[in-house]
Amino acid sequence: MAQTEEMVQTEEMETPRLSVIVTHSERQGGFRNERYDLLVTPQQGSSEPVVQDLAQLVEEATGVPLPFQKLIFKGKSLKEMETPLSALGMQNGCRIMLIGEKSNPEEEVELKKLKDLEVSVEKTANHLEELNKELSGIRQGFLAKELQAEALCKLDRKIKATIEQFMKILEEIDTMVLPEKFKDSRLKRKNLVKKVQVFLAECDTVEQYICQETERLQSTNLALAE
Repeated sequence: MAQTEEMVQTEEMETPRLSVIVTHSERQGGFRNERYDLLVTPQQGSSEPVVQDLAQLVEEATGVPLPFQKLIFKGKSLKEMETPLSALGMQNGCRIMLIGEKSNPEEEVELKKLKDLEVSVEKTANHLEELNKELSGIRQGFLAKELQAEALCKLDRKIKATIEQFMKILEEIDTMVLPEKFKDSRLKRKNLVKKVQVFLAECDTVEQYICQETERLQSTNLALAE
């Protein structure tokens, strides 16, 4: 029993760790260099620390959010999060440069709002994809002809509701007042607006196809009646 406990303790002591020095040049209140001595340990279940472990530790120590970090080692940017630090040639005492601004509590609130809006966009986009599939099924004749007119009518109402939902999201984005210094928020808002505009264009295309299919069906029915 004592031997087993000794083996467990030995394994814990042998957990791979890496001590690194992270330097960060901050622009707030004028340029100043900050130094952080960090001990990077692997996540539970991992055999050795990877870039992700380092980035998370840097976020905790410096306040620079992981998505906005740029970590540089020996002139190269660390981008692959799953790469082991040893594979990059890192050894105890090595120096890593951090580029990135600390999170602003006020901006974090706006980023959270944008994140919530982004989730709404994705949900509405998923609904749009389902409508696209329904329309495709009708156009390919998977639905009985006598049911197509009613299905197209319902589909038309659904696509109009989807367009309205996207427009509401755009209105919410438009009401956000973001100061010039909130660069991350402003960029995220710009990208989100572009994304919504792309989906709105797709909605217009679906709406046109529904109109075309409805007209084709009406023409066919009229010809059969004559």
